[in-house]
Amino acid sequence: MSQKSVEKLTPYNSGENKGKQIAKMFNAIAFRYDIMNRLISLGQDKRWRRKAISVLKPNSPKTILDIATGTGDMAIKIHSMLAPCQVTGCDISEGMMEVARKKVANMGLSQEIAFTAGDCISLPFSDNSFNAVTISFGIRNVEDIERGLSEINRVLTPGGKLVILELSVPENRFYKFFYTIYTKLVIPTLGKLITGERSAYDYLRKSIAVVPQGKAMLDLMANVGMTDCSYTYMTFGACAIYSAQKVK
Repeated sequence: MSQKSVEKLTPYNSGENKGKQIAKMFNAIAFRYDIMNRLISLGQDKRWRRKAISVLKPNSPKTILDIATGTGDMAIKIHSMLAPCQVTGCDISEGMMEVARKKVANMGLSQEIAFTAGDCISLPFSDNSFNAVTISFGIRNVEDIERGLSEINRVLTPGGKLVILELSVPENRFYKFFYTIYTKLVIPTLGKLITGERSAYDYLRKSIAVVPQGKAMLDLMANVGMTDCSYTYMTFGACAIYSAQKVK
């Protein structure tokens, strides 16, 4: 898996940088993003989020930043499971956050969960602002992953924890065979039918294939000065949880 390969990969063949293309892509699919998540993950995305959030329970973080917050599912589940003082969702796509804000408002949680536009490679927050940071299904969309991780490390308080939830390619040959067929044929077709944006789901498949995985992701976290780096796979290797801690 190549860090540079995924950083160069973009959803559209245009002259815009990756960040702008990612924002454009998610703005286009925001209205059907949740239903597509349920379908393409075969309903597993909710379980994956719960498992990732549970990693933070021993730390009892009070201020949490959810990067690539999308339509707010992770931020809402964090509030439900951990009851922190404040959850801040951050995303490059205003279209996605518009959906998130409506969800939160309908639940009466606008005071507890806030949303701010921002790019992971240049976060609009002060140093040492959050006890924990999460990023779900978004690290592969970052234009410069190591720079993004460095920014996350900057905004974490000393001893604060990072949890990354990301899709991955199964290493077992048997599972990888069926996974490849599913991601290459089924996911883009569903994407086209439900959102009208086949290119977004072609990009999804390609980005999963080249995002740093396993030890390669741990090395990137260690490179920016984080410690206690670890990972675990779920659902036969189709998804991974990575965690690390800012030096105390």
